[in-house]
Amino acid sequence: MNREILENVLNNMTGYEKILSDFACKSSEAIKLKTDKIDIRPAYFKDIDRIIHSLSYTRYIDKTQVYSFVDNDHITHRVLHVQLVSKIARTIGRALGLNEDLIEAIALGHDVGHSPFGHKGEKFLDNICRRENIGYFCHNAQSVRVLKDIEDVVITVQTLDGILAHNGEFLQNKYRPNRTKTKEDFLEELSRVMNIENYNKKILPMTLEACVVRLSDVIAYIGRDIEDALVVGSIKREDIPENVTKVLGNNNSEIVNTLILDVIDQSFGKDYLCFSEEVFNSLLELKKWSILNIYESKEATINEEILEICFNKLFEIYLDKLSKLDYKNKIQIKEDDTTSDTVLYEFINERSSKYLEETDIKRIVIDYMAGQTDKFFLKECGYHIEGFDLNDK
Repeated sequence: MNREILENVLNNMTGYEKILSDFACKSSEAIKLKTDKIDIRPAYFKDIDRIIHSLSYTRYIDKTQVYSFVDNDHITHRVLHVQLVSKIARTIGRALGLNEDLIEAIALGHDVGHSPFGHKGEKFLDNICRRENIGYFCHNAQSVRVLKDIEDVVITVQTLDGILAHNGEFLQNKYRPNRTKTKEDFLEELSRVMNIENYNKKILPMTLEACVVRLSDVIAYIGRDIEDALVVGSIKREDIPENVTKVLGNNNSEIVNTLILDVIDQSFGKDYLCFSEEVFNSLLELKKWSILNIYESKEATINEEILEICFNKLFEIYLDKLSKLDYKNKIQIKEDDTTSDTVLYEFINERSSKYLEETDIKRIVIDYMAGQTDKFFLKECGYHIEGFDLNDK
């Protein structure tokens, strides 16, 4: 590329950052864990490209959100959820003068480590990790591991840190970043989340952009899950507490609009994010009500007992298979082998020698299971577990 054109292109790619807020995280501040090739893309813009081209991003398409066994194509899947988070977060970020590239990268990557069957699957994998004394399983830490260690993608620390700290399940009324956090601090936090119980609840992101995504995760699911619950019959719209609907609204559109406008109004020109007291208290009440009436409903917990049995059985089966192989070297796969074992073996063969040497065999199995889609998981149950038929359960 002509040098003059290149300079103009580079200026166009980052020129908008000159008008960003003083609290925004600029591309020039990006931290890398590994050296990276320089091209025309700013660092966080490049993160977006690498995330959406990752294999784990592709598998969003068949990972469910709340309702896993509903025959309705309009029910939210993980792939739609991350797009909703991205759009909401970029709306707030643009209004506050923050870096939309960093926001989008965090939003699109924040759930790539989510297990099949949503938080049910996350709970089952965490129980296995605890039982096997290999730490804990948290989908936010797993999302970082997927990009950093499993797929070995070069992503900035700011994006990985935002993914680690997104914690949309834990509500708070003030989101202030830890701006003094270093690369070393981030790596230490990642280790602690995986090895110290409930440490997941203690971490704060290093950028205000990550705070926006963390808050937007809540905004994206709290109203959308209501609409899904109405479709499957878990609730009726008149069931939503009246004192909540008076403040937030009684449908997803109104709830999202109220929460976005409130956080912009309360946070403009500040180095933190917050809701007004009235809106935050209503959001808390709605979350508590949703846990009882949506997330613990019979429609959301259907087949939970048999799924837990299947998670445990598949873990034992995979562990037994790998234990009998020299998996740290290439596993030989027969050309005519069309069994599902080939997927496991290919997963192992595609990993780096560093990953295989440094990762406990039980954690490798957890990584493999966490990456499965709902459909593939059920297919594996049918192949490996004798007599498995979910329709009979």
